[in-house]
Amino acid sequence: MDPDALPLLSLTTALGAGLLIGLVYERRKSEDPAVAAGLRTHSLAALLGAISSWLGMPAFLVVLLLVGAFAALSYLRTAGHDAGITAEVALVCSCLLGGLAMREPGAAGALAVLVAILIQAKARLHRFSRELISNREVTDGLVLLAFALIVLPLLPNEPIGPYGALNLATVWKLVVLVMGAGALGHVALRVVGNRWGLLLSGFFAGYVSSTAATASFGQRATEEPDRKYTAVGAVMMANLASVSLFVPILLAIAPDLLPRVASVLLAAGVVLALGALLGVRRGEHNERPPRTEARMFRIGQAIGLAALISVVLVVSHVAGYWLGPEAALATAFLTALAELQAASATIATLFRDGTIELRQAQWAIAGLILASSAAKSVVAFASGGRRFGLLVAIGLMAASAAALVAALVQTSIGT
Repeated sequence: MDPDALPLLSLTTALGAGLLIGLVYERRKSEDPAVAAGLRTHSLAALLGAISSWLGMPAFLVVLLLVGAFAALSYLRTAGHDAGITAEVALVCSCLLGGLAMREPGAAGALAVLVAILIQAKARLHRFSRELISNREVTDGLVLLAFALIVLPLLPNEPIGPYGALNLATVWKLVVLVMGAGALGHVALRVVGNRWGLLLSGFFAGYVSSTAATASFGQRATEEPDRKYTAVGAVMMANLASVSLFVPILLAIAPDLLPRVASVLLAAGVVLALGALLGVRRGEHNERPPRTEARMFRIGQAIGLAALISVVLVVSHVAGYWLGPEAALATAFLTALAELQAASATIATLFRDGTIELRQAQWAIAGLILASSAAKSVVAFASGGRRFGLLVAIGLMAASAAALVAALVQTSIGT
């Protein structure tokens, strides 16, 4: 292509960007006296940006300053009507997008659509930020972002501690994962409602503590007998989440083990998902307003889980080093009675370090699911009564049986 030829694609993209943003503001002129720039102004600003960028960077900077000055004058003229500066900033955006179109027309077009959406969604965004989310939810969201984007990159990603049993970056990833799962569960309750939201809440609560979730839903079943079956479904979802945590834990510690135990995890997960669907199908259908005062996640629970995993990893690693793999496996099974995640991290570490063989790891994964199911069945009887406990025990033991059968099949074919 001749570099001196007229860049029609870039110019038409710039014009389209200005027309799109200007169209949104043109429709508002009759309703909002603060809007001064409309269809023609935004189109001309985008073309000015494109032409000046084509001429060279000095020309573009001069035009950008002129457009910024015009936007400032427009704001001063309409300041009595509206203290916002969105319309003026949008005019500058049109000029910038015009200049960008001369170099990256695809990116300029996509950004123009995004700017138009943000402008058009003014009322919805204001309602969302002022009415739908609370200060507590904003605070929790900021904490989650700080933990993921500030703390995590600062942690060393290398083995430390006794015999290299710990990796602080890996442990903190689990903290962020648990907090993020809790936040998603909170959003699910707000968006979906209590009936299906209770299942989603159970699923994401399982990332924090499936044992605590079982006890919590058992208490709910006692207090609200009409939600007994839905609470059973929520417990199944909590344990499904606990089983699903094998995936990120194995990927983080022993990725080679995951495909070898995938059928075991899948078998247990399918049975738990079917149990959850049966629970919600038999549950009551009346919706109630979802709770909005609850926190998105509990920082203490997430850090506590990470601390538990760290302690178990150290103990099992030292036990395996001094007493052999049997002692390390015994530690993992005892831990599974309380929480499955820490026990799964132990099995993954033992397999990664060569302490146990593949067949032992496969049976150990199925055994952890069985041990965890037995413990949570006891918790369900204690918290929700005989009927609730029986339903939970049937579902969890069926999932454990499926996992054991899958482990038997996989070990018998030697994979």
